Amino acid sequence: MNILDSLNQGLNSLDINIDAKRQQQILDYLALLIKWNRVYNLTAIRDIEQMIPKHVLDSLAVLPYICGTRILDVGTGAGLPGLLLAIARPDWQCVLVDSNAKKIRFIKQVIIELKLDNVEAVSSRIENFNDQKLFDTIISRAYTDIQSFYMQTERLCSNGGCLLAMKGNKPEIAEIKASIKIISLEIPYLQAARHLVKIRNYI
Repeated sequence: MNILDSLNQGLNSLDINIDAKRQQQILDYLALLIKWNRVYNLTAIRDIEQMIPKHVLDSLAVLPYICGTRILDVGTGAGLPGLLLAIARPDWQCVLVDSNAKKIRFIKQVIIELKLDNVEAVSSRIENFNDQKLFDTIISRAYTDIQSFYMQTERLCSNGGCLLAMKGNKPEIAEIKASIKIISLEIPYLQAARHLVKIRNYI
């Protein structure tokens, strides 16, 4: 099975519809990730076949749980999941934040080469980050513990929006004043536990 077929079948298993043009953009992103990874060490995964389940499908599995269309990806690293969400849903506006300037430089190059007009990349610690508008969804992938994530980002979340923390094993949840739901995810081709912690913001 070639890479495009693997991607297409994985998306079908997740019941996610992404047209051929944007599937190709995803593969182009992975090609850039592999190229830049040789110098910048953006990800420990170096094989494109492994990137399909571990990066792409893992990131896109959260699509049904996103609130609204204005998304903040905290500690985005190489653009996961924010860049993939932006490619999959061009009508969304995504802001990707990371304190590592090299990783943000890579993301900005991806934005240019793939001609993505719905993504902004910002080099900043989240504690120092502010924006003129609040976000409908604030998401993180293997960023920090749930309580720290909530404390650092809740101020940026719109009333009725949500915070999404992508985790491996089912996490322990500390006491926070919010509605919390833990969702078990099954990722095609991936034999590993994946959970999504959804925190609703009613402040």
